[in-house]
Parts: sequence; structure tokens; C-alpha cells
Amino acid sequence: MAQENWQKYKLLKLLELLRQETDEQNPLSTSQICNKLGDMGISCERRTLTKDIAVLNELGYEVMWNWVGKEKGYYIEDRSFSVPELKILIDAIQAASFVTEKKTAELIDKIAALGGSHKADILKSNMVCFNTRKHSNESIYYNVGFLEDAIQQQKKVIFYYYDLNENGEKVYRREHHHYVVEPIALVFNDDNYYLMVYSAKHDGTANYRVDRMDHVEIVDEAISEKALTLREGIDSYTEQAFKMYGGQQVDVVLEFDDKLIGVVYDKFGEDTKMIRAGDKCIATVKVQISPVFWGWLFQFAGQMKVLSPDTVIADYKEHAAMLEE
Repeated sequence: MAQENWQKYKLLKLLELLRQETDEQNPLSTSQICNKLGDMGISCERRTLTKDIAVLNELGYEVMWNWVGKEKGYYIEDRSFSVPELKILIDAIQAASFVTEKKTAELIDKIAALGGSHKADILKSNMVCFNTRKHSNESIYYNVGFLEDAIQQQKKVIFYYYDLNENGEKVYRREHHHYVVEPIALVFNDDNYYLMVYSAKHDGTANYRVDRMDHVEIVDEAISEKALTLREGIDSYTEQAFKMYGGQQVDVVLEFDDKLIGVVYDKFGEDTKMIRAGDKCIATVKVQISPVFWGWLFQFAGQMKVLSPDTVIADYKEHAAMLEE
């Protein structure tokens, strides 16, 4: 290896060593660094190390130092992610049901390593494993890759779709005939990953769980102009479709007890406008009238009611009467 390239290689391995094994509480002394580089087959002396550290600082890597005994100890504190940020990412991965147990372990190791070896041990030792409902479809990661490529290329995709029976076995829909769809977006909602597609048959949209797809492939056929148009309003649609699922969209005025203010914010967003009405609050929200909406509303019987429109009030009374029978 040419001398110039060897020096670049040495600096690269030194930077990797400092990033992986040091922080403010765990600096590496000059002799420790020389020994570790020596174990990698890289010759390093004290005087040349000082020059190498200076080069890294000139390049903007901010190698810090403090005393370790009677010699300098070097460390890198500034990282792309802080410990709280890494903790949030790890908890999100651990909580997501669609991420299998095997991939959860792999992703947690990779994320924790971004904080360096010492922080990685701390992050994993403080982790509480609270999700025992992990899915088993390991191909979901390949599926996501194919689907994302198709969305970017504006191409159709083909796949098989299945449910699980009482024995946890795959039962393919359409008797194992494939689906050909026009993908619009990948959406994470309510602990699952969905592919939102345009359905020409129904002139609307449909959603498929990515963990229930098999043999996903890209079709060399462009999606329609209608599908492209739907992409432009994707944010507003997902807000409606994934909160209340299907049905006619209407503005509903709800009156509810103060203790349900947080519940309404959680369901419809913290930008929901509310007004005070005595010891109650009133809010107008956009929902899609469906069984999911009624199921959500009847959780709060006696604490929340519909004030308008009249059609929804009538439906509410009808559903309430059915529950009393």
C-alpha cells in the first residue's frame, strides 16, 4: 500500500476506534490507542499519534482530551445521535409488532452501536421488553424494500395476500391468486405497516398489511394518473382513513367531559379546536362514520355525546338502542 494511502487508512481506523470505544467518561490513553492500533497491524507511536489527532481535528471531528493518569486520554463526544434519541429509537423498534423478534434484536444492536460501545451496553441494559405480540413474517423487510422502490419508480406491484387460521397457518385469499395494485404510500399505523393503493375497481383507495404479503414483486407497468393525483393529498387521507377506517366523511360536533380532553386530542390531533360550555367541552372533528367510529364513541357513554349533524345523532340513537336490546 502506498504511504499516502496507508496514512489515510490509519486515520480511518483511528477515527473508528475513537467513535466506537470512547466518550467523555471513557477516554483512551495514548498508550492504549497505540496498543489497540498495533493489534490491528497498524504501527503507531506517541509522537505520530499527536499529529494524527491534530489532523482529525482539522478535518472537523472534534477529538477531545483529558488526563488519564499521567498521559493524555482522547475521546469523541459529539455523535449523530444522543443517548435519549437512541433510547427513543430502540423503544420504538421494540414496541412495533410488525418487526419480528429476530429483526428486533438485530436493529437494537445496530442502533445502540451508534452511541459507542459503552453507551450501547447502557442502552441495552436499561431496555424493558414489553411487546410480546411480534409478527413472524421475516420477509417484511424485503417487502418494504420492493414496495418503496415501486413507489419511487411509480410502478405497479404484484403479491399474494393471506390471513392466519386458528393454527397460525397461512390461508391465501383468492385461493392463492395474486393481487396487482397501484401503490400510493407506505403507512405505519396502530402498530402495523400498511401499503395504501389506488383501486380502479372501486375508484378509491385500499390498504394492505405489509406483514400479510407474500412474494412481492415490481411490475414493469406505470401506475395511473389517478393514483399519482391521490399521492398529492396523501396526508389528509391517511389522517381520516386510519383514524376511523372507511365510511362517509362528515364534520361531527362532540360534547364531552373535561377528563376526555386528552382522549379527543389523542384521536384527532392536538390542533383540534375546543370551546368551553360550562363543565363540558365542545369540538368539531372530521370522521368517517363507520363501525370503528361507533365503537370508539360508545366507550364513553354518559361522558360524550353527538350534538350534530342530525343524521349522525339519529344513527347514534339507533346504535344505542341496539346495544340496550
